Amino acid sequence: MNDALVAGLTSPLAAMGVDLEGVEVQKAGRRHVVRVIIDRDGGVDLDTVADVSRAVSELLDEQPLAAVVPGPFVLEVTSPGVDRPLTLERHWRRATSRLVVATLRDGSTVTGRVVGASPTELTLLVSDEASVFAWADVDHGIVQVEFAKFDDARQDDSEE
Repeated sequence: MNDALVAGLTSPLAAMGVDLEGVEVQKAGRRHVVRVIIDRDGGVDLDTVADVSRAVSELLDEQPLAAVVPGPFVLEVTSPGVDRPLTLERHWRRATSRLVVATLRDGSTVTGRVVGASPTELTLLVSDEASVFAWADVDHGIVQVEFAKFDDARQDDSEE
């Protein structure tokens, strides 16, 4: 079911300038709950969520997607949470300046701040030194929640 929804939603959402990050469908009584997860560079705002919600609702009401989610459904359109694993280059790029724990393919972990994500490599600032990793060496990452902005923390450090 989800593969058909992903296939049917990816191109229309890309045309709207957003990436489809996932689709979840759950049965809830006689209805389905369809959760569509979107993102884009710079993040998504409420206007974007509303526009995507209208477009996805129309697509789900028409064939061929109407056959994929039969009957009544509740549509939820959301952005990925901070706990979403960073698995694609675009996820890392969107996490620029964020503190992350990167898990490498050899099982080791590296904690650093994302300073660059190109199509070929990831650059983390680890202990004030740039560390570069080929994508083949990176498994995934998790953003660490910080209660002070990066620039605020740097300013506080420089004042001491």
